[in-house]
Amino acid sequence: MNQLLNHHISNRKITTLVENKTTYNADYAELNIYETHKYAEKVSLTFDFPVIASMLTGKKVMHLENMPSFDFFPGESVVMPTNKEMVIDFPVANLKKPTQCLALGIDSTKIDEVVDKFNNHVAIERENNNWKLSNNASHLINNTDVNHLVERLVYTFTKNTSSKDVLLDLMIQELIVRLLQTKAKAFLLNDTDGVFNDTRIGYVIKYIKQNLTNKDITVDLLAKKACMSASHFHKKFKNTLGVSPIDYINSEKIKFSKKLIKETKNLRISEIAYKSGFNNTSYFNRQFKKMELMTPQQFKASVAK
Repeated sequence: MNQLLNHHISNRKITTLVENKTTYNADYAELNIYETHKYAEKVSLTFDFPVIASMLTGKKVMHLENMPSFDFFPGESVVMPTNKEMVIDFPVANLKKPTQCLALGIDSTKIDEVVDKFNNHVAIERENNNWKLSNNASHLINNTDVNHLVERLVYTFTKNTSSKDVLLDLMIQELIVRLLQTKAKAFLLNDTDGVFNDTRIGYVIKYIKQNLTNKDITVDLLAKKACMSASHFHKKFKNTLGVSPIDYINSEKIKFSKKLIKETKNLRISEIAYKSGFNNTSYFNRQFKKMELMTPQQFKASVAK
């Protein structure tokens, strides 16, 4: 991400050391890049349009309505509805290593347009779903597709090319779909009342969660559990959750491995990998870095501080 910001950094002007804002405009959207160069507390931000905020560098502590306060790191995003306040602390910002964050604002009419298309193509079996972006803030972690989109959006917004608006329009549509898929995924994963258990995808999600550290979970096995062909199951799963079955399983295993790293001090990385359901330490390391933007060893060092 630092390389993507080079063009921005070489052209932006600094007028304040706390939440210095640079704005890039496009059809249906604007990108604001915020930079804070010193320690600060209780900085308030509110937007009059829906926003997805993504951390680029450094660390924030976020205080949002109806949510416990949480640390906000690079690779994570927050979806903020219109006119919802963010109160932010900057515990580690300094002149040499500023905290950098972006806020992508999207026109509501564009969101409604994409939501209508999404609802016409995606539904959970036997449920009359009408997905829409939430009126409450949400915190996104381990969403690789959203992270990749954010990187592409930053690059495209900060470069002046003749195809800029066309490319941004396509990426913004994809981003909205990814967020809607994230919501559908959350409904399935947090279905404490068992509403979706009798759907085939819901049943498979429950099976994966109950057998997460099983090293023999395959797409063929899950397709049989769902009573579908492997190809149809793969397509149905990805359309509903926005990720392939294997990527979903790996993301859940990585989440479990992070919990192990935090709670156990003496386990080697190879032991963490094995206990998290990975047969191969090298594959575990690659998947961890892909999803967390750091190696397991780097993550272990960061939580040990």
